[in-house]
Amino acid sequence: MKEGKGRKRIPELSKTPGTPEETGQSGGGICPPGRVGRLAVMFWTMAKIGCFTFGGGWSIIGQIQAEFVEKRGWMTEEQIIDFMSLAKSFPGIMIINMSVLCGYAMEGAAGALSAAFGLSAPAIVAIGLVTYFYSSLKSNPYVEKVLNGVRCVVIPIILQAAWKLKDRSLTSGISYVLLGIAFVVCAFTGISKPAVMVAGGVLGLVIWRGGSEHGAA
Repeated sequence: MKEGKGRKRIPELSKTPGTPEETGQSGGGICPPGRVGRLAVMFWTMAKIGCFTFGGGWSIIGQIQAEFVEKRGWMTEEQIIDFMSLAKSFPGIMIINMSVLCGYAMEGAAGALSAAFGLSAPAIVAIGLVTYFYSSLKSNPYVEKVLNGVRCVVIPIILQAAWKLKDRSLTSGISYVLLGIAFVVCAFTGISKPAVMVAGGVLGLVIWRGGSEHGAA
């Protein structure tokens, strides 16, 4: 059976840690036949994620991990970590960057477009409605209370995603040292987050390259 462009990406990813046996799911990783079917699943899944993306967008990490790593096995945790770093470093909106990277990894350029449009569609609709009803919503105390409650529950979602990804990110003692340093810098200084990530990449190159050379010797 002849496969279309980009179609062989998903079977390759499904062999890595997102398989049903490892995630406790049964049949969740089965893709609908045809590339159009997979793109439609990506669009609607990202649209569903977009409906519940609050708190600056970081909650998208946990939702993408649940949908595409644990449930379907279309991506790996390593990819989530790498794409999260790239999405924050690139210009533009972090969550859109993240959706583009994830979509491209799964279905190429068409997947990137499907994921980006799916994620942004709920926001476009919501912004349109809020703009239309702005005069009646801006002073509504109930709306403010709802948003306050949403902000509170977003924090556990972000922490849960970070906890699940830690085993893939923190692989040695020096990893925890870099984690502590980065936390202090981000929490107590005005240094920009992209600069911290670039510094982490440079330190990782120096430290782990040195470790590899030492091990080879």
